[in-house]
Amino acid sequence: MTSPEDATAVVRLDLRAGAAALATTQAVRDRVAEQLGRAGLPEPDYPLFLVTDTPAGLTDHQLQYELLSGYRAVGETRILVLLVGSSPGSYDGGEEAYLPDRRLVRPTTLRASTTGLVWAGDLRSARTALDRREPDDPASLAVLVDLLSVPDVFVRVLENLRKLPDSIAAPGVRLLEQDLPTEVRDRAWRDALTRFAGEDTGAGDPVDIVPDSRLPEPLRALVTGRDSRGQGHRRPDGQANLAHRTCAESLDRADEDLVALRSFPGLLHPARRDALEADLHQAREDLGGFRALVERALQGGGGAAAPTAEATARLGALGLRVPAADRAGERVGEGLRELAGTLLGDGLALRSVAQHFTALAGRVEPVPGTALLHRLADHSEESVTRGSATEYAAPLRTPGAVLLMAGAAGLLGGLWQWPAVLAALVVPVLFVVVALLGANRLRTGRRAARWTMGPRVAAVAGAVAGAAVAYAADPPLWLGGTGLIVGLGLTAEAVRRLWRDAADSWAAGRGTTALRTALDGLDDLLAELVREHWAAEERLYCADAARSVAGMLRATAAAADAQAAPEPLAPAGAGGSGPYEDDDWLSAPSALETPESGAADGDADDGDWAAAHAWDTPDRNGDHDAGRDDDRYGGDPGPYGAPSPAAYPAGPDDAPWESGEGDHAPRWLDREIGEGGPDLVATLAGDLRNTAMAAMAPYWGAVERGQAGALALARTEQRVRELLSAARHHLWHYGVLAPPPYPADHRARTTAAGLLGTDSLRVAELVGREADRGAVVQLSSPEQGALLSRDPGAALWIRFAPGTLQGEIEAAWRKSGSPVEEALWTSSGRYAGLIRLTPLRMGVVDTVLPRQSTAGSARTDADRAEPSVHAEFKEDDRW
Repeated sequence: MTSPEDATAVVRLDLRAGAAALATTQAVRDRVAEQLGRAGLPEPDYPLFLVTDTPAGLTDHQLQYELLSGYRAVGETRILVLLVGSSPGSYDGGEEAYLPDRRLVRPTTLRASTTGLVWAGDLRSARTALDRREPDDPASLAVLVDLLSVPDVFVRVLENLRKLPDSIAAPGVRLLEQDLPTEVRDRAWRDALTRFAGEDTGAGDPVDIVPDSRLPEPLRALVTGRDSRGQGHRRPDGQANLAHRTCAESLDRADEDLVALRSFPGLLHPARRDALEADLHQAREDLGGFRALVERALQGGGGAAAPTAEATARLGALGLRVPAADRAGERVGEGLRELAGTLLGDGLALRSVAQHFTALAGRVEPVPGTALLHRLADHSEESVTRGSATEYAAPLRTPGAVLLMAGAAGLLGGLWQWPAVLAALVVPVLFVVVALLGANRLRTGRRAARWTMGPRVAAVAGAVAGAAVAYAADPPLWLGGTGLIVGLGLTAEAVRRLWRDAADSWAAGRGTTALRTALDGLDDLLAELVREHWAAEERLYCADAARSVAGMLRATAAAADAQAAPEPLAPAGAGGSGPYEDDDWLSAPSALETPESGAADGDADDGDWAAAHAWDTPDRNGDHDAGRDDDRYGGDPGPYGAPSPAAYPAGPDDAPWESGEGDHAPRWLDREIGEGGPDLVATLAGDLRNTAMAAMAPYWGAVERGQAGALALARTEQRVRELLSAARHHLWHYGVLAPPPYPADHRARTTAAGLLGTDSLRVAELVGREADRGAVVQLSSPEQGALLSRDPGAALWIRFAPGTLQGEIEAAWRKSGSPVEEALWTSSGRYAGLIRLTPLRMGVVDTVLPRQSTAGSARTDADRAEPSVHAEFKEDDRW
């Protein structure tokens, strides 16, 4: 089984009770639809019917068999009839009064190649000779029906029956059932649901953004493609480029004037400062024009919704160039599906994946131009004015080299003896004059610029120190003259540096730096606007689709939380919503079992196998009891379709279905109950992730077609809920070892030890046993045994085991040196073992041709449309 649509479900019908309710084609179709619908499965193309009946019922229920054989479907209808009990007249009630007529009579309807009969005259469920069980013991019958309900086993048994005379055989079986206790499976299922859904910590919580290198190519192109298209956003002949170039040229002239102002002529003559002032004024006006153009572009670059083709055209009219999308958004749906598969494959919970998709939507969604208008204030005229001082302010700290040169110049210029010591004042006076001249040259309005005091103080201190040294050392005049010349050179260099820094500071205060920054910022804003218009429609669609996927993932997580919520305990005697509600899968029989049909005759429910199989044995005339034998098998059905342990007297072993060795298990069935392996919860969570991807598969097609709207989302959410319920049914019906019937990842499923905590060696030993009569228990009474073929080679064998254990079992066989060929690897992970089909002797089976009953004239018009007739037979009708 590879998908829910291709899954072949076995429909189970019990004609021992409630057959009268299946007297019309519509009644049969309603019963089939009820069973499959509750299991979350569609109508099958190739129906498989497992019918439980008695030998006498073969002729009593000819109408029902004809209706089943004529069931309308695309492919052929296959029927496997499980006969329980001896042939008519073999025994009567509990007395061993055997009569000679032991032939099996069947109608011609059941001679078709698509029909086979398995006759279990005695289920042989007793473990000791003193334990006398009924031939149709319901606990044993429920296990046998459950085994034959596995599609792989059903098909193989039917194929082998076709190879036998009359397609009839008596079965012999030996089974091993490996499973978990109900409470362990329930707890693991809920833990897996919780891990699968993740914690609801709020959609607005920060999440690590998926690296661009891990994004699928379609999404990576939309996320990173716009960032690589920031160059050339202005057309050379466009209005935007002209305004930008005009402002840039004004600033370039201002920079040239600043270079001239920083030289000594700039300190001595005011003309260079005036030229700089004029160029800065022109640059401000040009910047204002460029700012106005940017504002028009932002206002016309898309409204509050998103950029549009009309907005792109308006940008083109302003001289802006929006690059073509280059088919970047053609495979958005494919990229989102691949990203979801990658994140889920990494083991992330649904809510975490939803946060990643929300973050992706924020990254890829285009920003309209009006949303960028607020950033225009960062480059306004007021902002430029605030970013520059209105008055010249000297640097707060004079460079240490300048202070050192000023002090050294004062020291060297002060090496004089009296009366030449007055020459020591030359250097300090020069620093004072330069300070006054520079402050006046950089005057702003009526106020002179402030000049740093550090060099003047250093020059005075140096001169004092030089005079002190000269007084003590009495240097010659040539040394004082040389020192003064060197000091004047140091003074010139210090003044040059002071004036350069002061001019730069003053120019910055007048706005040269702020204007250049504002121009670049406005141009970057234009480039960002153009980038946001690149592939705007594709990116907007991608963002909407990503948010839709995130919403669907959160809805799936909510559905998983609802499944994982503890079920309230109903008070004793209180009516419930029925055992087939979505929240009761883990405590109910299989969903393929139907509730009571509501027939007027009060027939029992044929879906409750444990109770339905508890009917008294039909008498020799084929009549059936009209009530359930509650005194014998009282209690509700247990987890395997048989009566729960509470139906039996309490004792030291009052939970036989969990212990695996209970007295109530048939002797041909061994149970190995594990406590759960270390990989159980992680594997179930992985199965749920595969289920989610299978449920979302149709949604990706809607995304690719641009139809990912509310309707597609609602349908997907409904499908998710259905598949989660189907996953619960699969876990309950097929066990933990069987992978779910949805597309799985390529990783091998873990071992039985990792899932159940059991060893697959026991399965390998059972399935690999020699094909002898001691390996199985023949489900035939001693009297029926006389009807079986005596040819040992006539029997057909079926060896089967869960497909997930194939590797382990074959490895064990190779290790033991005796590999077994032609084993059946089943989709169910619960049962493994041997089935032997022994044919009947020639002449035991009689096939009769039914005659049309005279009662047919009294049928209604609706009944006349049925493809069958009421049938009777006489002794001379046998073939």
